[in-house]
Amino acid sequence: MEVSEAFYGPLHCLEITLRNAEHDRLCAQYGRNDWWRVAPLDEHTATKVAVARQKLLRRCAGDFTADDVVAELSFGFWVSLLSRRHDRHLWVPALHRAFPHYTGSREPLRESLQTMLLLRNRIMHHEPIHHRHLAADHAKIYTLLGYLELRIGSWLRAFDRVPEVLARRPGGART
Repeated sequence: MEVSEAFYGPLHCLEITLRNAEHDRLCAQYGRNDWWRVAPLDEHTATKVAVARQKLLRRCAGDFTADDVVAELSFGFWVSLLSRRHDRHLWVPALHRAFPHYTGSREPLRESLQTMLLLRNRIMHHEPIHHRHLAADHAKIYTLLGYLELRIGSWLRAFDRVPEVLARRPGGART
């Protein structure tokens, strides 16, 4: 439980940083905060946006902003925008710029983010994570944050408890 709790902050920072970076790039590409209204989204992706808007309509009685929609969309949504089906319309013209410190191809980046999404989901659904190589997962979060925004990692280290918790494990932080 304690290590799952400690991972909450770093995963939260990764999710928010990814979301904001992708949203900023898509706003710039399409010239509007509600870029999903004009972007060439596939049916699956457009449905996720529609579901988020429906939730907000029920909860906010129709009084919500584009930023509210962005916040309603899940980590999985933002990771899915990096899938191959969005290469031509989203990755090539816009989303690759969300990762100014990354020089590789899209797929390894998406796979790394997908791994972090799965870790996040295990934690949020109260599933065990003790069998994972948690030190490697922790390092991957910082690597991904570095691709997005270099300063976030330095800021996060000030309150990140994962290394401390892993060091107290029997056998140390090895896994």
